Amino acid sequence: MKVTPAMYQTMTSKAEPPSRSAVNISVAFLTGGLICVIGQLLLTGFMQLGLTQDAAAAWTSVTLVACSAVLTGFGLYERLARHAGAGTLVPITGFANAVTSAAIEAKTEGYVLGIGTKIFTIAGPVILYGCTAAAVYGVILYLTQFFPGR
Repeated sequence: MKVTPAMYQTMTSKAEPPSRSAVNISVAFLTGGLICVIGQLLLTGFMQLGLTQDAAAAWTSVTLVACSAVLTGFGLYERLARHAGAGTLVPITGFANAVTSAAIEAKTEGYVLGIGTKIFTIAGPVILYGCTAAAVYGVILYLTQFFPGR
């Protein structure tokens, strides 16, 4: 029996599970939003303690990254990500989770050849391009301030 494209489409539509994209998108949106609300609460709290906005923002990022790393170490971040999907991957906490997970998986191979080489497999390109862009922008800023008005 020859399977036509129409027959194949009918067979695949019967075999595929129903789409839950509306639920998945909503949960990811709410989870990512909750992480951002926690970040805003931290920022406000740090500013209430007397820190400047720049210092409070830095401490907020550090706190979110540290919390994500600790939750990853205890295996709780993966549980959350299993249900929340992209809502946990997009914020800064997802970046911290990617680095920490790689370090945990490579710890049996030693500090240098394990953790040292594999910790940046996922996050390495982000760090590389981020640092390169920061250096280029810094040079441009320096040159524009060094030669003002020209």
